[in-house]
Amino acid sequence: MSIGKVWIYRLLLVVFVFFFGSATLQMLVVALVHSRLDYGNGVLVGLPAHLMRRLQSVLNAAARLIYRLKTRDHITDALISLHWLRVPERIQYKLATLAYRALYGDAPRYLGPLIRVDDLPGRRPLRSANTNRLVVPQVKLSTVGNRAFAAAAPSIWERLPTDVIAANLLFVDCSNLFSSRQSYLDVVY
Repeated sequence: MSIGKVWIYRLLLVVFVFFFGSATLQMLVVALVHSRLDYGNGVLVGLPAHLMRRLQSVLNAAARLIYRLKTRDHITDALISLHWLRVPERIQYKLATLAYRALYGDAPRYLGPLIRVDDLPGRRPLRSANTNRLVVPQVKLSTVGNRAFAAAAPSIWERLPTDVIAANLLFVDCSNLFSSRQSYLDVVY
């Protein structure tokens, strides 16, 4: 049985819990789907588009279950009202968070050596020396090398806005990271 079928099977099990109410149903769906999706985010970097669509369809099915939507109904507004990111954006967010934690020593010890800060050695201290820019390493294999944490996390980190990179707090205003309307419009159902 594939991953998508397993998650949809779990969602069908949740149907029996309809009598609890929508708040409890939402907590149960988030516990079943999001925990499993977020658990494997590190391995999902660079996943082919057809597999991303499968994972997105599981997320869409979870939103339909919470709001009791039909398959013909638009899912975009449901995802936005639930404050859920699409699967590729969830993966990027998780890797950016892991890169931040590795940068500030809050991540597991084994992730620390995989991230290098871009030091600018020189005689005089420069303002650019205090930035949290990361070194994006060269990879030998373009198919697998870009998917490794040591290459994927710094490349995602470098694409973030400078005010997010310079922030000393993990919980910053994430509204400018992904434009929610634009990103949800290209959801492939």
